[in-house]
Amino acid sequence: MLLNIESNLKQFKSISLDEIKSVNLMNRMDTKFVFSIKKLNELLVALRQYYNILKVDKKIIQEYKSLYYDTFDRIFYLNHHNNRVNRFKVRFREYVDSELVFLEVKFKNNKRKTLKKRIKVDEIPNSLSIEQMNYLERIIGKKMNLIAHQWINFNRVTLVDKLNKERLTIDLNLNFSNKFKSEDHSDIVIAEVKQDKSNNMSFFTRIAKKNNIKPTRLSKYCISTISLSPEIKYNRFKEKLLFINKLKKLI
Repeated sequence: MLLNIESNLKQFKSISLDEIKSVNLMNRMDTKFVFSIKKLNELLVALRQYYNILKVDKKIIQEYKSLYYDTFDRIFYLNHHNNRVNRFKVRFREYVDSELVFLEVKFKNNKRKTLKKRIKVDEIPNSLSIEQMNYLERIIGKKMNLIAHQWINFNRVTLVDKLNKERLTIDLNLNFSNKFKSEDHSDIVIAEVKQDKSNNMSFFTRIAKKNNIKPTRLSKYCISTISLSPEIKYNRFKEKLLFINKLKKLI
């Protein structure tokens, strides 16, 4: 399946990392879509005339590795589950093909805008350094005892709108793991439209609608937490889990 997808992606005009700096969008509005990988090739054909594709070191499918941190009692997860506004996520992310690693903090405010801050680091650690803890305390506004909980790894395709300030990321081969368990979700695709402000004029949004794909609020961190720690509270996400299981049965 991935080989067929890559062949289709090669039909897009490519652009470099330097060329997409104008759509870095560290402060943005995000809209996610989740669908079966069986629909992806059809969507790519329709998207080709509207988007360019990011190429890094001659690769159009990039590898991402992320290690997520939370408190022992999962305060970041529970804040999301309980629909709290002004919530955080903390992770180390390795952009494998770019050979870059960052400590990243994502903040979702009460206007549903995502703000991301990050610092460059040498590698993904199993525990936070004093310098990293101090950085997080400055960003979050208080000292927190954070520990590594789980890996979330995937391949990403990044498309850039030819006319508008918009990026579209398409995540494939999604998998979760911790010290005790792993979960494979390579049969679903998570696409995300990233804009400086919400705009229904997105070409992807229009094409997705024609293909009966609706926006779906979904957190990789929350879904992976439930998958790897099924004893945790998850009643608010039951509908999302049923939806994902339904998609997986389409393969």
